[in-house]
Amino acid sequence: MPKRLLLLLLLALVSDHGFAQTAAPPPRVVAPLPPAVRTVLDAARAQTRITTSYDPSYVRLAYPLGDVRPETGVCADVVIRAFRKAGVDLQREVHEDMVRKFKAYPQRWGLKRPDTNIDHRRVPNLMTFFRRAGKELPITDQAGDYLPGDVVAWDLGGGLTHIGIVSDERSRTGRHRIFHNIGQGARLEDVLFSWKVIGHYRYFR
Repeated sequence: MPKRLLLLLLLALVSDHGFAQTAAPPPRVVAPLPPAVRTVLDAARAQTRITTSYDPSYVRLAYPLGDVRPETGVCADVVIRAFRKAGVDLQREVHEDMVRKFKAYPQRWGLKRPDTNIDHRRVPNLMTFFRRAGKELPITDQAGDYLPGDVVAWDLGGGLTHIGIVSDERSRTGRHRIFHNIGQGARLEDVLFSWKVIGHYRYFR
C-alpha cells in the first residue's frame, strides 16, 4: 500500500475514534444572583439616571421611609435607596438598633439620643449597624472577594468616609464597578481600590 494512502487511512481512523480531537472546555456557569441582590443592583443602577447631584445638608425627614429629593443626596443614600427596593429600610433598622444600644454607635456628633433624620445617612453608623447585624466580611486586596450586592466603605482621609455598592458589571481591569455618589451624583465607576477599604459587608446572601 502506498505510504500516502496508508497515512490517510490512519488519520481517518484516529478522527473516527476521537483520539485527535481536543475536547471543548465546559461552558462557564454563572450562578444567578439572589432576587434581593438583583433588586438592589437594579435600584442602584436606576439612581445613576436620577440622582445627579450631591448635597450633605441636614434635612428633616419623614419616619420611616423618609428621603431627600431623589435628584440629590449623599453616598449613604445610594445604599439606603437601593436597600429599600429590596424591602430593608435602613432608616428604621439603624434607628431601632440605636435605641437599643446608642452607645455602641460612634459618639462624634454630640448627640444625646438617636436622630431619625440623619443617623442612617452617616457612613460610620451604617458600618456599625452592618457589623452588629453580623453582615461584616474580611477586608482583602483581592477584587474577587467583593461580590455583586456587597457594601464597601472607604476612608478618604482627613476624617472623611465613603460607602457604595458592588455592581455586577466589570471594568477592563476585571474588577466589579461600584455604585456610589462622591460628589457628582450617583455613578457606576471602577473605584473599588481607589481609597483605603475599611468595611466590607454582605447583607443579602
